[in-house]
Amino acid sequence: MRAQALACRRGARLLFDQLDLSVQAGQLVWVRGPNGQGKTSLLRLLAGLSEPAEGQIERAARVVYLGHQHALKDDLSAQEALAFLVDLHGDQADEPKLVDALAHMGVKGKRHSPVRTLSQGQRRRVALARLLLTPPDTCWVLDEPFDALDDTGVATLNALLQAHRQAGGSVVLTSHQALTLPDRIELDLAAVASLARS
Repeated sequence: MRAQALACRRGARLLFDQLDLSVQAGQLVWVRGPNGQGKTSLLRLLAGLSEPAEGQIERAARVVYLGHQHALKDDLSAQEALAFLVDLHGDQADEPKLVDALAHMGVKGKRHSPVRTLSQGQRRRVALARLLLTPPDTCWVLDEPFDALDDTGVATLNALLQAHRQAGGSVVLTSHQALTLPDRIELDLAAVASLARS
């Protein structure tokens, strides 16, 4: 993925301007900055969910976006909700693959439970199981993926991110939690915004 001279506005406010970003296979970009700086807005631009005020984005790989909200339907079971997410993105996964993905994220035992009965951490794990059902060269765009995870969940997600990178995938994410992943690239939106105002 390559972004050139991106500008983003929220109403009359310029969040950032002249932002360049290149994400190669195997790379992880950690988008940082204080609340309200435009981190989620940038991720939505990269995922194609909104349009930049200026600039352009080229996507050489498929993008899968997981937002801060889990996007799971409360009345479905965990497994049904995961299947719905997979189908929504035009993918297919049979029941064994769905169960394996939920097991990997530690929520296999909740697969028949309605989403509305799950804790926030369990919902996050179900949503993250979606990532296990994507092609290896996908670019994952993740908004606060560590939110609501316990220590075991954090370790599982860190391992998942590393495995995805090693398989040739890429990741762009936001996180208020400090990342310990090696060889990460950090993009400070506050610094970009400062340059835009100068």
